[in-house]
Amino acid sequence: MFRLDKLFAHLVLLSLAVFSAQLAYAQNTQGPTKFPGIGRNATPAEVIAWDIDVRPDFKGLPKGSGSVAQGQVIWESKCASCHGVFGESNEIFTPIAGGTTVDDIKTGKVASLADRKQPQRTTLMKVPTVSTLWDYIYRAMPWNAPRSLTPDDTYALVAFILSLGDIVPDDFVLSNANIAEIQKKMPNRNGMTRDHGFWSVNGKPDVNSQACMTNCVKFVQIGSTLPDFARNAHGNIAEQNRLYGPYRGSDSSKPPIAKLPGSTGEGLAHAGDTHAASTKGPSALFRSENCSACHAPNAKLVGPSITAIAAKYQGQGGAQEQLMAKVKNGGSGVWGAIPMPPQSQLSDEDRAILVRWMLTGQ
Repeated sequence: MFRLDKLFAHLVLLSLAVFSAQLAYAQNTQGPTKFPGIGRNATPAEVIAWDIDVRPDFKGLPKGSGSVAQGQVIWESKCASCHGVFGESNEIFTPIAGGTTVDDIKTGKVASLADRKQPQRTTLMKVPTVSTLWDYIYRAMPWNAPRSLTPDDTYALVAFILSLGDIVPDDFVLSNANIAEIQKKMPNRNGMTRDHGFWSVNGKPDVNSQACMTNCVKFVQIGSTLPDFARNAHGNIAEQNRLYGPYRGSDSSKPPIAKLPGSTGEGLAHAGDTHAASTKGPSALFRSENCSACHAPNAKLVGPSITAIAAKYQGQGGAQEQLMAKVKNGGSGVWGAIPMPPQSQLSDEDRAILVRWMLTGQ
């Protein structure tokens, strides 16, 4: 007598076999032949979404156009807070424009790059190709909203930057049709060289070393020293520090400290030789965590000043806990559009010390 349970089992096994064969066939026809059954080929739309780079020969450059006037409007709303109204920067970022001349536009080499008295090396002094400007702005700017600019926005912004360097006139309209002609006017277009080891694998490298093949984990201590005759040659370095940005330089009017915790010299020196590398004091944390890159004591930089933060939250209940959460998780909108990145690397103790110091000064 034929049993129904055996018939059912045979039907289940047959169904599974057919399904497995269909799945394997679908995967083999869609995935790479070297690894059958794994993945699939990217669709044309997916390739286009990632293939956004623009080469020096302008391959990959989207069609579009933008005027200097349009670029100025976008610049003032999305770029000036970090880079200054005229590309002079807000003292945190390197200036965009400046340091180039009419002669540089003619020769294609920026003369001030060889001048040791030149205070800054601006973007227009260094960049040799206009495609680099276009490509970077389109991919990465603005800082708080990368890839939010349209091709036309990008053409307009590049046109405005070029006008700041007198490379194009104020009424110029930059487009994919004329950008190659602008390349012929870039001030440092002939300043790039291929005569170095980084360009060719057969070239001579700038440094020489032997490749490590075994036991390659080594501790390298990096430091710096000044000879005695040069220590105070330019005045006390500690007194020349800005109130914002990275703190650097020891009190060069005094002899160097013989040894610091975790150091063999003054490579870890901070302003005024008030070293507290092994402590958790608020000013040491403020420097070591690079908070001063965006926050100054009494002036607005990328973020609000410490004084402004203390004034805003004075007398508010729960301010300590609220700001500790903001430091840990980051956020935006309270002080402007530029977000504060999360500082999750800080311990609860360190965050409490920093926030209490900003609110009370203690």
